[in-house]
Amino acid sequence: MRIDDPTSVARQYATEGNLEARRSIYANVEGPDPRQIAFEAVAEARPTRVLEVGGGPGELAARIGDELGCEVVMVDISPRMVELARERAVAAEVGDVRHLPFPDETFDCAVAAWMLFHLSDIDAGLAELARVLRPGGALVAATNSIDHMKELNEIAGLAAWARPFTRENGAALISRHFARVERRDADGWATIEDHETVRAFVASLEPQVMPELPEYELPIRSRRASSVFVATKR
Repeated sequence: MRIDDPTSVARQYATEGNLEARRSIYANVEGPDPRQIAFEAVAEARPTRVLEVGGGPGELAARIGDELGCEVVMVDISPRMVELARERAVAAEVGDVRHLPFPDETFDCAVAAWMLFHLSDIDAGLAELARVLRPGGALVAATNSIDHMKELNEIAGLAAWARPFTRENGAALISRHFARVERRDADGWATIEDHETVRAFVASLEPQVMPELPEYELPIRSRRASSVFVATKR
């Protein structure tokens, strides 16, 4: 799997299986929850209309609508993810963040949680998000550090996996299109206690041949290092 290849990304999210396998590595975690930090950043913007791009099954979009009482629209390239989001009563539609089907200055807040690294042209996506935000509107974008889950990635053979949008370069990329970029970190640990979770994680990356993993000891304690960027439209 190449993380920013459109064909690979579309195949990855055609069903929820690969996503759930990767989420399973976070079943036992310590430290602040980056999802909560992202939600709080949206709440701080006091929006009336929110756009989430790449929202997957729609949990965050549904929570924003339910708890903040604002209108939420979600866009995802995967018809299956849109279907799952609609089951949560989210107004979701199939679409591409690089070509958003909305007029200029439509939303007060835009959310891009762990999805910008899937874009082959991140600038195009950020430019579109800026376009559909009203002046002073907020972008909330979440991603991971290059050291996120380092110990697990070394076992899985992903130590050199390219990550186009990370904690380390995110502010510089966002600042090309937005002002006042702030980074909020959420670091901690994840503990993985069974081999099946590790194997399912590796298989979710769709290797052509399932690799023979090196010997490792359980439990695996792996560093979590995620960041939420909060930026303002100029």
